[in-house]
Amino acid sequence: MPEAPGPPILVDMPAPTRDQAHTLRRLHDGSGLLSAAASRKLDEGLPWYRALPAEDRSWVGLVVQAGISSFITWFADPSSPPTGANEIFAAAPPELTRSVSLQQTLQLVRILVEVVEDHSDRLAAPGSERDLREAVLRYSREVAFSAAEVYARAAEARGAWDARLEALVVDAIVRGDADDALRSRVAALGWSGHGQSLVMVGTVAQPFDDVRAAELRRATRRAADDALVGIHGDRVVVVLGGEGDLRAGATSLVPRFGPGPVVIGPVVTGLEHAGASAAAALAGHAAARAWPTAPRPVAADDLLPERVLVGDAIARRTLVEQVYAPLAAAGGSLLETLAAHAEHGRSLEAAARVLYVHPNTVRYRLRKVAEVTGWDPLDPREGYVLQTALALGRLDGASS
Repeated sequence: MPEAPGPPILVDMPAPTRDQAHTLRRLHDGSGLLSAAASRKLDEGLPWYRALPAEDRSWVGLVVQAGISSFITWFADPSSPPTGANEIFAAAPPELTRSVSLQQTLQLVRILVEVVEDHSDRLAAPGSERDLREAVLRYSREVAFSAAEVYARAAEARGAWDARLEALVVDAIVRGDADDALRSRVAALGWSGHGQSLVMVGTVAQPFDDVRAAELRRATRRAADDALVGIHGDRVVVVLGGEGDLRAGATSLVPRFGPGPVVIGPVVTGLEHAGASAAAALAGHAAARAWPTAPRPVAADDLLPERVLVGDAIARRTLVEQVYAPLAAAGGSLLETLAAHAEHGRSLEAAARVLYVHPNTVRYRLRKVAEVTGWDPLDPREGYVLQTALALGRLDGASS
């Protein structure tokens, strides 16, 4: 009966295989040496690594160790594809891609290459130093490519998550919610919280795909310190914030909207009051059709009469409180004069005859109306606003 074959004898193996096995054994024995050398090199050569929190540094250390272990495993069978960055990063949390950039990850790969090269004379079998250096260069190239894929997928996932979070925040602002959850979510989106804010509403340009949405988001971030974008059916809701001229920033965005009115809500203090600006802008957008010749963009406060027509209680209260009530409190026949002027063709002479005064007296009183309210009765559009406020005040039973 023939003898069972014994274990393979190393001296009978071809020279390249014998040298590779020798180098592989040395790599296994020196893995701790490589890890320690890599850690020292990271700390000495990468300032960003030293600035990381202790927890993130420990995760980076695990990634480095995984990279060395993965290289040794692959070196045992170089014909197989190298382990990608997915496996190397598996030991670390996905959030590490936020703390360590792709460029910094490539620096880590380069550090590993340098460490193996520095120790190639000690780790490689005699005469195989060049083979070891070529192997680590090939391995590092493959890992670098797969790292780019890891970061691309992380960026895509983060972008999708940010878009969903941004939509939730804009919805909360539209609803008028201003709780701690809103502040936490908007902080996660990078909202600084400095200065004022406003909301503008318009229509989308068709087709409004992901590319157009991304372009609009980039434009809003150039227009203001802080910006949020929400798509509500065929409407776009943009929230701007910061310490600059928000109205000018909003005006610069108008060409990004589709056809139809673009309404800018009033500037308010902080994001917690942005719901009021959103309510005014949305009501103004719904009512803007009643003023076909309105400018583009138009301020929500310039659409107060139209907003009253669509049932906006805030617009109604604003007109009574900011127009009718001050005129009633001012006395001096201002309400009577405004009514006579509005109800008699906006003619100074006709109003003067009804009031039994000189036309210059009517003109003087109307100037006082403009000073008290900020609306000029001699301007046709502003006269319409004043006349609407006068009717609302009478309906509310306010006394003159």
